[in-house]
Order: sequence, then structure tokens, then C-alpha cells
Amino acid sequence: MASAMRSVLSRGYATASAVKAPIQLNSLTGTYATSTYLAALKKSPKDLESLAKDIEAFDKKIKEDAKVSAFIQNPTLSASERTKALSSVVPSGSSPILLNLLTVLSENGRLSSAPKVFADFGSLISAYRGELEVVVTSAEPLDNKALNRIDKALQGTEIAKGKTLKVVNRVNPSVIGGLLVDFGDKSIDLSASSKVNRFNTALTRE
Repeated sequence: MASAMRSVLSRGYATASAVKAPIQLNSLTGTYATSTYLAALKKSPKDLESLAKDIEAFDKKIKEDAKVSAFIQNPTLSASERTKALSSVVPSGSSPILLNLLTVLSENGRLSSAPKVFADFGSLISAYRGELEVVVTSAEPLDNKALNRIDKALQGTEIAKGKTLKVVNRVNPSVIGGLLVDFGDKSIDLSASSKVNRFNTALTRE
């Protein structure tokens, strides 16, 4: 993980001691995200916000453009082929830090992890902005109406007081019926699989 952080930071943007991340992410994708966050914030808060917009736009492009998604996920391309193609895939005018991040991921054979790195970066930027990120995991994408209902339901809770809620939908096909809702240090499992697990646990106690 340390080498992943050095790879991004060593491209001339920041040193780890110069700035600090608002939250600690211990996964490998979290390390890449943290390195990227530090690199942008070292330059300026404006650069960080600009990078956040570029990452959000490119993440959306991966989800909506089948060709870009196929390129990101293609395991048959060599590292040199991926790196060469990145400059044409990343929109012109994007933050150079975004291209640097994708290049490092490509060189390390982890370009397919880009969406997860972007999600972790989203958690960092939300914490930086003082937002409370609410991650709603479902088997299929939720529409805005459903997400707005969740937002409204959480607005009146104690943990949301004085904070701006940011509801993020993540898709995980293994979530059978219902939702997983994570916010702050709380996690609510509303999935059918959770109910089945509780039932099975109860049976083993008989």
C-alpha cells in the first residue's frame, strides 16, 4: 500500500507529510484514493474540487460508455497498451492528477479497480466538505425517487444534524432483496439475505 501512495505522490504533486486526509481508508483502493486526494489538496483546495468534478465525470463515463468500460476492464491489454490509450480516453482539460492516477493503476495492473478508487475518493471528498455520505447498496441501481425518500428519512435523525447528506447508490448483485445502508459509524442491513441469516442462526440455537 505504501508503494501505491508513493507512486502517485512522487509525480511531483505532494508529500505525505504536507497534508492529511479527513478520514483513514485502509484498503488498497483507499490508499490510491488517499494519495490522489493528498496530491490535489497539496496544490490547492481549488485543484481538489476540480479533480473531484473530473473524477465524478469520468466515473459516470465508465458506467455509461460501454467502450470505455470495456477498456478499463480488459485484462488482455498490456500495461503499455493501456497507458498509451489512456490519453485518448480521459477527456481533454481534465486534471493531470486524474491521468496520473489512472496511469499508476495501469502500470500496477489495477486499472479495473478505478471505479472502487473513485468511490473511496468520493468518501474522502465528502468528509472534506463536511458531508455525511450515505451509501445505499442494492442489487440493482435505484432511481432518484427512491434515493430522495432515503435522504428525507435520514434528514431528521440525530446523526444528520448540521450536516449535508450525500446519498450514494452502489450496486452489489449479492444483496438479495432490500438494501444495505451505511452512514457514519452505523450500518443498517435491510436485505432479505440478512433476514435469512438471522433465521438460520436462530435455528442453530434451538
